[in-house]
Amino acid sequence: FLSMQVTAVPELFLTAVKLSHDGTGARYLHVAREDSNNLFRWKFRTTPMDSTGVPHILEHTVLCGSQKYPCRDPFFKMLNRSLSTFMNAFTASDYTLYPFSTQNPKDFQNLLSVYLDAAFFPCLRQLDFWQEGWRLEHENPTDPQTPLVFKGVVFNEMKGAFVNNERIFAQHLQNKILPDHTYGVVSGGDPLCIPDLTWEQLKQFHATHYHPSNSRFFTYGNFPLEQHLKQIHEEALIKFKRIESNTDIPKQKLWEKPREHSVTCGLDSFAADPSKQTTISVSYLLTDITDTFETFTLSLLSSLLVDGPNSPFYKALIESGVGTDFSPDVGFNGSTREAYFSVGLQGIAERDIDTVKQIIAKTVDEVIAKGFEEDRIEALLHKIEIQLKHQSTSFGLALTSYIASCWNQDGDPVELLKIADKVSRFRQCLKENPTFLQEKVKMYFKDNPHRLTLSMSPEEDYHGKQAKMEVEKLGKKVNALSEEEKTQIFEKGLELIALQSKPQDTSCLPALKVSDIEPKIPFTVLETTLTADEVPVQYCAQPTNGVVYFRAFSSLNTLPEELKPYVPLFCNVITKMGCGALDYREQAQKIELKTGGMSVSPHIIPDDSHLDVYEQGVLFSSLCLDRNLPDMMHLWSEIFNNPRFEEEEYFRVLVKKTAQELSNGIPDCGHLYASVRASKNLTPSGELQELFSGMDQVKLMKRIAEMSDIKPILRKLPRIKKYLLNSDNIRCSVNAAPEQIPEASKEVETFIKGIARSKKERKPVRPHVIEKSSEVKPVGSEVLTGLQITRKLVNDPTFKPCPMKTHFVLPFPVNYVGECIRTVPSKVGSRTSRKVLDVLRVLARLMTAKFLHREIREKGGAYGGGAKLGYNGIFTFYSYRDPNSLATLKTFEKAVEWAKSGEFTQQDINEAKLAVFGAVDAPIAPSDKGMDHFLYGISDERKQSHREQLFAVNSANLVDVSNKYLAAGKSTRGQAVLGPENTDITKDPSWVKR
Repeated sequence: FLSMQVTAVPELFLTAVKLSHDGTGARYLHVAREDSNNLFRWKFRTTPMDSTGVPHILEHTVLCGSQKYPCRDPFFKMLNRSLSTFMNAFTASDYTLYPFSTQNPKDFQNLLSVYLDAAFFPCLRQLDFWQEGWRLEHENPTDPQTPLVFKGVVFNEMKGAFVNNERIFAQHLQNKILPDHTYGVVSGGDPLCIPDLTWEQLKQFHATHYHPSNSRFFTYGNFPLEQHLKQIHEEALIKFKRIESNTDIPKQKLWEKPREHSVTCGLDSFAADPSKQTTISVSYLLTDITDTFETFTLSLLSSLLVDGPNSPFYKALIESGVGTDFSPDVGFNGSTREAYFSVGLQGIAERDIDTVKQIIAKTVDEVIAKGFEEDRIEALLHKIEIQLKHQSTSFGLALTSYIASCWNQDGDPVELLKIADKVSRFRQCLKENPTFLQEKVKMYFKDNPHRLTLSMSPEEDYHGKQAKMEVEKLGKKVNALSEEEKTQIFEKGLELIALQSKPQDTSCLPALKVSDIEPKIPFTVLETTLTADEVPVQYCAQPTNGVVYFRAFSSLNTLPEELKPYVPLFCNVITKMGCGALDYREQAQKIELKTGGMSVSPHIIPDDSHLDVYEQGVLFSSLCLDRNLPDMMHLWSEIFNNPRFEEEEYFRVLVKKTAQELSNGIPDCGHLYASVRASKNLTPSGELQELFSGMDQVKLMKRIAEMSDIKPILRKLPRIKKYLLNSDNIRCSVNAAPEQIPEASKEVETFIKGIARSKKERKPVRPHVIEKSSEVKPVGSEVLTGLQITRKLVNDPTFKPCPMKTHFVLPFPVNYVGECIRTVPSKVGSRTSRKVLDVLRVLARLMTAKFLHREIREKGGAYGGGAKLGYNGIFTFYSYRDPNSLATLKTFEKAVEWAKSGEFTQQDINEAKLAVFGAVDAPIAPSDKGMDHFLYGISDERKQSHREQLFAVNSANLVDVSNKYLAAGKSTRGQAVLGPENTDITKDPSWVKR
């Protein structure tokens, strides 16, 4: 490797080292930074010219075994043999990326070895291609009389991906604005084109694209660079010679006049107004992304145009009432060789398409004439300053995503990192030419003929038509088969199942040992004080780099039941409708200028040792630069004391936007919605969880968005405020640098003194309140203030769990399945209960890795599936983008039988423990230290004892809890499926259809 350049970037506390590999020309960037969460990733430029999904299927298949590691699926097996903090692979439009991160040096070398071998020397076996990509197989592979169907992981993944109308729109937008080369196709694969891909084509694509000369390596963190370079050279690059990689993407030929396209999509079952489901946007092709300063300027310009209620397009489009929310992919998109900007509306009536086009043209003209207020530009630059200072645990990953596209097009990644230089150059340009930004708007928007107007409207039976085209495609494939080929397909199907079911010899793979896990955790020093009003405040001194993090938690115990359903909506709008003397626009401006954001969210915190006890409340969170702390706390005071609820029209805008976002989120979070519903009747907090974050909330927001008179809902907000925004049942926390704590405590004290206390004591609505203190014990010789935070939890002694099965019928071609089991009964006592939960936590990992992954993904063809133990003691099975539903529920049953039989080895248990500790020991950012204590009342002592229990879990424990708590008939369980019509479910009266 030859070093090309070494650059310090002080604002990000890093040094960038650019290198090139002598023999192959492979490019390398190392970012040295004092961060223990080290990251590696390599990337190939992958430029498919059709929509068969070849780069995506290749990304899956290379991870299925390689020369040095020939066992099946080393990638998924390494998830349980390492303490990685992140492991994944991504296919973008023009590159494929393989990142991992870990804090353990030995683990880093192990993972690097597996990743390198997978990329450069994969087996690419035909059966792996069939499993991961697509195959023809009998519906029941063991019965040749059942019909042949398409199966395959990527095939089902992409069917699930295109359930999402926003995804359909964004995909068409890119394909149509950059139609001439690789951006004109679907790199992930169009489900109707995937079955055209052959195994030969897959191998050919690997040979031409997965070569060091077409690769870019990136490492980050505090491990020594020399070791990485030596390993990469010796294990991979030394075996290659330089080639010319012909993967360059030519510039898009510019249009002479604007173009228009219209496409169709599926109906949205949760649209507030079924007659308004059209989306329209106008998009403009911008500059080459390797021009880093121009790209930086245009991304800032884009934020000024569309971000927040003060932006011109928000005022003109969102507040027009014509639609519900911005069109998908709004704003600046810099992931393709030439960036583009897009703006428009979704949730409009088809007749309003021209109105939206006129509004967009008129807004462009107004911006050219008036420009932007100086305060808005300052707020945006302030946002960049906070982003630079905020310490995240996944900084390396964020960095790699930030530079990926530009470096992929041979831009300079180091230039991209010099953000402070760009900010000062940007300020200079504005100083020298006050109309600098207006000229950009004129050039790129007004006078730009490369402009695309794209509209999308729902089609009555869109998914039915897609299914019909799939059936026709299948028919053609099947009819072309000879009898001999049909017999071969049946035999290959049996061969694949035999292979999937065969016990794997994984001894070739490297692994950490349980002894590599740190036996003890470092303790975090916390200090809790009581303010004059008896409000507890937790202080955690941390190296936060000049940023202060403030949080408050307020109890919902006294809130009347009939107001509960509206708490999520209240949280969503309370920081957005104005406060004190500020209207909603001035408030948004102030929040942007003085803070890094202020958010409010409902929080249900189950007790960690008692299934039926929980804390209910609302969490307020915000951050700001040290210098702005008084301003931020003043904003909170105004929001608590004088929130404004009079803007009815703006409230309607926020309601429609929220309802639209919830509806759009269902396809990507279907498994979460299924799990929340499945656990609804298992614990007292389950019902509240469904009310706040389940399908009930989606339906409620749809109903509110449909109301012609929204006043009755608006009138509920001041009532909720009365119970929630006071100092009766509140606790606060501050994370800041040690020297900042005295100043912060003064500001917090002032805030608490300034907010109202209730005049008369309010009784909790549910009378069974349990007071629970978390102890802060002395650490070593330092004695901390022994003050305790007392949390008021609620309990419903009359609660009886009951089983429930729900099928949400949605126009999707795939299913999302959830099954939840109520585990430890309340009568076993808290110590036993915690011990059982630790065993179940290991069991969930064990089941996922050793049984469910094989049965649900490899054999069943679902994109994902597994088991997890919720913090609330509910054991959850789930599947994601799954062609099956009832069969998957059967698989969950079999998983329990498998666990009861104890068919696992000590090595399997050790691997499950590694995976659990990987999650338990994930790095915690300075801003989040002490949060487990503040929110959940869990001290470091408690964490240490959990740790010891996890180490102690053995085979007998695992079999015992499977028998006691998971076996059929032992515990109450709930099931839920989101997905298409299903005759078997309809026939079964135990299922409720919604």
